[in-house]
Amino acid sequence: MAAATASGDAAASRSAGAVTTDPKPAEQTAKRKTRERKAAKPAPEPAGSFMTFFGGSAPSAQAGASARSGAQGGSTREIMMQRAVASYSTSSNALGFGLYRITPRETVEFREKHAPGTIIVRQREKRLYYVLGDGKAIRYAIAVGREGAAWSGVSTVSNKREWPDWTPTPNILKRQPDLPRHVEGGPHNPLGARALYLGQTLYRIHGTNEPWRIGEEASSGCIRMSNDDVIDLYNRTRLGATVIVQR
Repeated sequence: MAAATASGDAAASRSAGAVTTDPKPAEQTAKRKTRERKAAKPAPEPAGSFMTFFGGSAPSAQAGASARSGAQGGSTREIMMQRAVASYSTSSNALGFGLYRITPRETVEFREKHAPGTIIVRQREKRLYYVLGDGKAIRYAIAVGREGAAWSGVSTVSNKREWPDWTPTPNILKRQPDLPRHVEGGPHNPLGARALYLGQTLYRIHGTNEPWRIGEEASSGCIRMSNDDVIDLYNRTRLGATVIVQR
């Protein structure tokens, strides 16, 4: 009799659409909803990891610079880093995944007759030599002026600055009107970590926030170096040093 009652109860439960359910459909529904939520989440900015990799952090004195607005909206740092990402994508030195070719500085034989401390820029070779004397010089890889912007002549180092500010010239703004009108010193600044000012001209030997451009014709006439190299040159160079720029 008890068995018959149990059997009848089970049948009644089935016919009434029983409260108990198979757990597997519920698990599948939960997983499906999780997948849908992930699919609806906005994809990260493609350049985000690149900007994090190269952006670094500005010196404490420049910490507020990245919050200031540029000419076309958005922070100055964001605008400059977006431009850096674009320049990386067209650089012949780019290897992908934020990597690029690096040419290390080295001490080489140098037999030309120049006083120690003289700087020789060879644009065609895309190298800068700092004369040590005794037939030696330190050779650095550089970026030079693009076609129509390269120049040659003799000048002197008239000023030296660490993490210099940058104000684009009218000619640069004419070609690139989206640039901020002023960029304070820091890792996002086109002048990089150090700058040597040449005479009374607008030309400089300076660092860069686009180190993958070293070895290319990339500037508006200035000589670019990696930040590590320009710091090394800056520490060696005295005010008044002769700079010879050769084609």
